[in-house]
Amino acid sequence: MKLKKQVTVCGGAIFCVAVFSLYLMLDRVQHDPARRQSVGNFPRSQISVLQNRIEQLEQLLEENHQIISHIKDSVLELTDTGAISPSGHLPFRSANGSWVLPFDGRPTFLSVKPQDCQFALGRRSQTDLQMLDVYSLLSFDNVDGGVWKQGFEITYDLNEWDEEPLQVFVVPHSHNDPGWIKTFEKYYNDQTQHIFNNMVVKLAEDPRRKFIWSEISFFARWWESVDIYKQETMRKLILSGQLEMVTGGWVMTDEANAHYFAMIDQLIEGHQWLERNLGVTPRSGWAVDPFGHSATMPYLLKRANMSSMLIQRVHYSIKKHFAATQSLEFMWRQTWDPESGTDMFCHMMPFYSYDVPHTCGPDPKICCQFDFKRLPGSRVNCPWKVPPRAITDANVAERAGVLLDQYRKKSKLFRSKVLLVPLGDDFRYDKALEWDQQYFNYQKLFNYMNSHPEMHVKAQFATLTDYFNAVYKANGVGQGTRPPDYPVLSGDFFAYADREDHYWSGYYTSRPFYKNLDRVLESHLRGAEVLYSLAVAHARHAGMEGRYPTSDYSLLTDARRNIGLFQHHDAITGTAKEAVVIDYGNRLLRSLVGLERVIINAAHFLVMKNKDIYHFYQTEPFLETDNRRTTQDSLPQRTLIELESSPRYLVLFNPLEQERLCVVTLLVNSARVRVLTEDGQMLPVQLSAQWASAVEMSGEVYQASFMARLPALGLAIFHLYDSADSPMTLRSDTLLRIPGRGSSIRGSDPLPVRSQTADAQLFYIQSQFLMLGFSGTTGLLESIRRKDDPLEVRVQIQFLTYGTRPSKDKSGAYLFLPDGNAKPYSQREAPVVRVVEGPIFAEVVTHYQHFQQTVRIHNVPGVDGLSLDITTMVDIRDQNNKELAMRLVTDIQSEDTFYTDLNGFQIQPRRFFQKLPLQANFYPMPTMAYIQDSQYRLTLHTAQALGVSSLASGQLEVILDRRLMQDDNRGLGQGLKDNKRTANRFRLLLERRSNGGKPVDSRPVSFPSLLSHMTSAILNHEVLALPVLPRKHGVPPLRTFAPLAGTLPCDFHLLNLRSIQSPDAHSPSPFTALLLHRLGLDCGLEAQNPGFNCTTTQGQLPISGLFRGLDLQLLQPMSLSLMHSQPPLSNDSSISLEPMEISAYKLKLC
Repeated sequence: MKLKKQVTVCGGAIFCVAVFSLYLMLDRVQHDPARRQSVGNFPRSQISVLQNRIEQLEQLLEENHQIISHIKDSVLELTDTGAISPSGHLPFRSANGSWVLPFDGRPTFLSVKPQDCQFALGRRSQTDLQMLDVYSLLSFDNVDGGVWKQGFEITYDLNEWDEEPLQVFVVPHSHNDPGWIKTFEKYYNDQTQHIFNNMVVKLAEDPRRKFIWSEISFFARWWESVDIYKQETMRKLILSGQLEMVTGGWVMTDEANAHYFAMIDQLIEGHQWLERNLGVTPRSGWAVDPFGHSATMPYLLKRANMSSMLIQRVHYSIKKHFAATQSLEFMWRQTWDPESGTDMFCHMMPFYSYDVPHTCGPDPKICCQFDFKRLPGSRVNCPWKVPPRAITDANVAERAGVLLDQYRKKSKLFRSKVLLVPLGDDFRYDKALEWDQQYFNYQKLFNYMNSHPEMHVKAQFATLTDYFNAVYKANGVGQGTRPPDYPVLSGDFFAYADREDHYWSGYYTSRPFYKNLDRVLESHLRGAEVLYSLAVAHARHAGMEGRYPTSDYSLLTDARRNIGLFQHHDAITGTAKEAVVIDYGNRLLRSLVGLERVIINAAHFLVMKNKDIYHFYQTEPFLETDNRRTTQDSLPQRTLIELESSPRYLVLFNPLEQERLCVVTLLVNSARVRVLTEDGQMLPVQLSAQWASAVEMSGEVYQASFMARLPALGLAIFHLYDSADSPMTLRSDTLLRIPGRGSSIRGSDPLPVRSQTADAQLFYIQSQFLMLGFSGTTGLLESIRRKDDPLEVRVQIQFLTYGTRPSKDKSGAYLFLPDGNAKPYSQREAPVVRVVEGPIFAEVVTHYQHFQQTVRIHNVPGVDGLSLDITTMVDIRDQNNKELAMRLVTDIQSEDTFYTDLNGFQIQPRRFFQKLPLQANFYPMPTMAYIQDSQYRLTLHTAQALGVSSLASGQLEVILDRRLMQDDNRGLGQGLKDNKRTANRFRLLLERRSNGGKPVDSRPVSFPSLLSHMTSAILNHEVLALPVLPRKHGVPPLRTFAPLAGTLPCDFHLLNLRSIQSPDAHSPSPFTALLLHRLGLDCGLEAQNPGFNCTTTQGQLPISGLFRGLDLQLLQPMSLSLMHSQPPLSNDSSISLEPMEISAYKLKLC
């Protein structure tokens, strides 16, 4: 009874505070002298402001109603279950055996407006080509098409062009990989610099000559090494239209494994470089070499103000089908777009490759004869045994006729009488001779064709945008507008096959160590950008800009460029030579160290209570990082925090845009650890052993885990002590399940360990929210039960291995060519299994020979406690031609449908096709994949890109690592033999449908739930622990830094807060780019309390009062890559985003 009274009084008090706060707000609105004017004299702007205030008050009322409602529910729930610590402080075990933590008295609520759920349910536009339907339609039969092996015979009537001549646009290009067989620097020194040096001479010789260039990483490297004369010559070529920058990203990004944060960032880096140095804005996208194409790319290019794009590597059966229906040019629309706002004009190249033999027409034997680099005497020849011939007056008529026949046949695959003919290949035009060979011979052919009206053709050198403009003009439409009767397409182009059953689905997993390292770097870059931008703005506000190390901007630039470089389609893909991979790794490690320095310096300034005593010393860092990597290919090692009786200070950085309630684990040297918040509140701590092996503990080193509540994008202060008086520090209960008659294991004091002989019985671990069942035999997960659900759901983890084919073509870095279905992973001895339980977390660690899996659940309210934290440490360095897979087996009736994300941006429904080989049913999984039925959805979130499939109903399968001993004949010349010990990190989330068993519809669009979005965010943006280094003269007063004055709507993701370069490129300008993404939500899954106050606002966000302590002096909408600006908004404007929209704004914060 006493407990009931206490809780009721507590709830009533909070209710009173909420009501009184509302009264004060209303009172303030009424009595503010600035507003005390007669209504009749109000200008329109002030009436608008008043309306906004009223709307804000209505929202506040609704939020307060939610808070009060939640308090009421919490009080009733807590009173019924007795789930309040009897002492009010110490964790305790409840009647059902789960640990209960002290109630912190801070109710949180979830308030998603019904209107914000309509997007996922709304109508979708009807497209002519939906890629899932195309896959259902095609037979994938690979019939021999004659000279065009993967196509069909093309015929035409000679008089087809009598009324409208054929326009031929020949586009010279050179595809330069920023690392593949050679490193970036080696390619630059050996080949790429010579391409540019010849370009400035050879293009200038004849104004009719054209060229396109894509990779700004190489172009910037050359530009910064040459004299002003060459720079000016190059600038003139670009401004005159002879040289076009296409796409203009730092690299030609991979589209399968790359995350949209990094795809955008490398695009911004390239475009910012172009704007600063050349003042040019790319208009067209060019992607000839990524191994499959994502629907995210046209959206990003559209948002960057481009109007057209080109793709090449698409499954040969799809190319054939599109060619037969004249659908190779289409408007590419996002699956979730109900209108045409995301439409991007796209050209798909029809033939096998982007080299010259496969670009002039359907017959490579003939087209090769017009690659004049292969003239007799060259080191490159034609595999079809008929070499090119130099064009002379004697043969020009015959040669022009032969080439025109190919042009005409190729043009029959398109709807207009405008033809694109790329002319180039990898690292072409590096010798002056080739420039002469190609340009002189083609100009003779063009001159002949153009001077003979009976041929009905006009041929010329061109840029990519020249071609697209001609297509629009021929169709009588503006740039980027849909020509009449051109098809609209939605979907993507994975998996790619270039011939036979050679599916490029192996690279989705190849070299997973670096795929994971890339994601760590991206999170650090985003965190460093945000803290640096805030620190510089606050220093400017305090008049201390000169005392803050703004020179850290060069470290940000270095990291942007190295992470950008790694998005290249031979880098993050894992398809470069071993020496090149090491070079990438060293670049990433150097950038990681630099980003840690940026974060440490910014955090130091921002947590200082008295900024007047702030001093920056380059040689004396104020903070250190919680973990370190000694080499580019090693896993991070935790920093040991040495405790004393005097406090050690700890700064925790939350990179998320929402408040965060989470478990933090540190490595300490004392079992008598005591953790206090900034205001002196003692926190419960779970003390666990640090294990050196499956059965051996590390002496005098302990893991200390505690629950922390951290401000959005903020820095929180904690105090750590070595204290004999640490009643809130509770030891983990550890049990070792030893196979057979294993000897008993004793833990060292103060962490006792029990051991028992393993049996076949299921065993369980639990939290307040979840109960997990594990196999007594395998030690692996068997079931999940949510505490609010009476049903135990089968979720069984299995490990399997794939081999490769015994003869002919085998799996390699690119290709996945398995020797049949996977075989169960087996080893002679049963595994050692460690079960750890305590008030903060419980975990099961299972040790196998080639992997070690940790399944952990956190006993905290909100997002962190609602999913399984899974780490699978993989080491297959002693295996040959083996791929290790993890399979989830459930009773979910998913049938043949599953869902994978594209670039962490959107979800693409997939279907398992029996008619396709096993390897064709694997897809990229950069951040998540799920299966679902009318009752449940099971989502596997991942912290690194991997390949995924669902080969049977109720299953999800992910390839964890691949070790392959041979090349797969795609140019690399190596197998995959440089495997590392790799930590694959996941979150497994089981959600229940809330719509009473409503069947899942089969529309080609799907969205994660809000909880799923947040789960992905906490997995990919870990809390950074920054211990304050001990100082001789003590640590100055510190305080928590909470940068946001209000809360961001929880369907908004702050993608970046990026300091914009100044003209000298080595320091920041006063401007910052704010990039926001409004998430698409599936509200049909049961909403869970996220652990923080979560509301949506129908896409409205006022920016002026968003950042505490800073004044907003500019708010200007920008294109995604910051090249195009719109008129500035008034500083008190709210911005508005549609679901799925990504928008960029230029801010000036002072």
